[in-house]
Amino acid sequence: MGSVVDPAGRITFRDAAESDVPELVALIESAYRGEASRAGWTTEADLLAGQRVDAEAVRDVLRAEGSRILVAEQGGAIVACCQLERRGAHAYFGMFAVRPRLQGAGLGKSVLAEAERTARADWGARELHMTVISAREDLIAWYVRRGYSRTGRMSPFPYGDERFGLPLRDDLRFELLVKPLAGVPDAAGAP
Repeated sequence: MGSVVDPAGRITFRDAAESDVPELVALIESAYRGEASRAGWTTEADLLAGQRVDAEAVRDVLRAEGSRILVAEQGGAIVACCQLERRGAHAYFGMFAVRPRLQGAGLGKSVLAEAERTARADWGARELHMTVISAREDLIAWYVRRGYSRTGRMSPFPYGDERFGLPLRDDLRFELLVKPLAGVPDAAGAP
């Protein structure tokens, strides 16, 4: 799909529906895998080949209790998404994707801010957690600039499970990043 331009530049947010699954899979794949992903800066094409996600995994997120996929739309088309999952006092953030040709213009910042606001307002989450491939220093630095802290807590990459891709390196692992949500406004605008 090509870029969609809303003359007013408005971004709207909503929860994904099952009918969005094919478009979400295409968006996530385009942001991370293959040549199309190289149009943006979030590509993992030098670290992993194969799929990033499949329709079954997206449906599983949509159907899981305490889980949702937030989509950002512009001009009626999905241009970004992220997963939010309620995990007690914190929420987990994942499956974050922005159309490659729209990266670098602030859309990702808007989606992240809306995810933080939603987790705090809807679930009372005190922190947002995420895991990032530790070799992605540029991406980790982007999150650090947005208030996330590196914890140094690592978890292994699921080598041998092709649902997560085909590793091109043998040193992949995930680092946990955490952000307190105390200063994030809730639905009423209060921090």
